Amino acid sequence: MSTSRHVVCPHCAGVNRLATNRDAKLAKCGVCKQALFDGHPVDADAEMFRHQISRNDIPVLVDVWAPWCSPCRMMAPAYAEAAKILEPGIRVVKLNSEEHQQVAAELGVRGIPTLLLFQGGRELARTSGAMNTRQIVDWTGAHLNGQQRQPLA
Repeated sequence: MSTSRHVVCPHCAGVNRLATNRDAKLAKCGVCKQALFDGHPVDADAEMFRHQISRNDIPVLVDVWAPWCSPCRMMAPAYAEAAKILEPGIRVVKLNSEEHQQVAAELGVRGIPTLLLFQGGRELARTSGAMNTRQIVDWTGAHLNGQQRQPLA
């Protein structure tokens, strides 16, 4: 078992090596010095999205949404609350499909909100439709069963 994991900074996309025995909630980026985890979803552009799913050793949960979507707006507080529960073991990301239509198309997203769960750069699961906090957390956990999921601290 590795004694460290790579974690992508939500601010500058710098890749940080984080010891598994270190409290991840206190970790700061070696590049920009900001917190690696702050209990809020990362608002990602196309480049940040790609870095998060391809360079993180931790699972990445992505909410594909749009500002005009009522169910997306209704789910936003629940998703933000889920980030507080899921971090630091899981990176929680939001991708605005209106601003990043090409990425949403590449992902094959046909309806929003859509949750996508990635591990090691590959998609593990997806679902569409608004959920509450408990449903988001439970859905994520159910799809990580059998995967190597260990909290960072």
